[in-house]
Amino acid sequence: MNEFKLPTSMKTEEKATLLQQLESLIEQTYSVEKEYVALTASYNQLQGLIGEIIEALPNALWVLNRDGSVFLQNSAAQKLGGMLEYIDPASEEAEVPYDDRYFLIKISRNEEKTIISATDITEQKRKERLASMGQMAAHLAHEIRNPIGSIALLISSLSRRVVPKNQPIVDEIKRSLFRVERIIKTTLLYSKGVQPHFTQIPLQQLQRECETAVKSYSYTKDIHFEYIFADEKVEGDLGLLSLALQNFLFNAIDAIEDSDMDSGKVFLRAKPHDTSIRFTIEDSGIAVPDPDRLFEAFHTTKTKGNGLGLALARQIIQAHHGEIEIETDPKRFVITLPR
Repeated sequence: MNEFKLPTSMKTEEKATLLQQLESLIEQTYSVEKEYVALTASYNQLQGLIGEIIEALPNALWVLNRDGSVFLQNSAAQKLGGMLEYIDPASEEAEVPYDDRYFLIKISRNEEKTIISATDITEQKRKERLASMGQMAAHLAHEIRNPIGSIALLISSLSRRVVPKNQPIVDEIKRSLFRVERIIKTTLLYSKGVQPHFTQIPLQQLQRECETAVKSYSYTKDIHFEYIFADEKVEGDLGLLSLALQNFLFNAIDAIEDSDMDSGKVFLRAKPHDTSIRFTIEDSGIAVPDPDRLFEAFHTTKTKGNGLGLALARQIIQAHHGEIEIETDPKRFVITLPR
């Protein structure tokens, strides 16, 4: 490479000035290069931060070009890529069902880009449906309560006059009325909410309540019941805890009724465990079909009931600051309540 030389005709002062200008230009060039490198690093850092923010968003996000192609999207949006074809880009807000879920779509746009966000509102929609169903069920239960009360009085009067051969028919009517009255009570209690009144309850008193309720429950198979309750007390609401335990017992009976066996066994035990009382309910019936949805209101796989029994039981146990566990081998429910 040829070395740069100043013309010999230039005066010494002119050469010195030119050299200073060249040195200044070189320094400015280095300075601009450093600023460019710093600016590039800052831009890349900003891009990375924007990417992290987009990924941290709980909803799916797409940024579309003017022609509809995807300019930017997060991983949540990638999983829902097929949903874009169901979204009307001309709208600003909409609810879109996709893959058995519901999404709230919001769209904003400028001259160059369109931003689409999709928020999963499936749980919110489910709660809205449950609230609506609960209001309707409570209204129906309230309307049914009066005629059922009249029928119960008539059956009670009839049972004192019926001939012995017809007594089993009257008894079955009583059991059916017990089931209807229980559904009404459960529905109204679930819709109003659980508010326990705490007292010290002997466990044997809970046992007697459960035994009486089982005698009023209708079933066709030969079922052996075993109750083992310790001589202890638990703090709680007698009516609510009795109702919760009975719902678990009735669930056990129905599991045996739905099985292929001609008979079955149900065990209900209550004993102290550290600073709590532990109840265990076991049965020889069919396995729990869907543990994740077992306590979901209005969800039932049985022909009997309205799907509120175990949902209400969970409410009651939670209101008593207790816990429910499901074990599968052997099949049992474990309820733990503070003393």
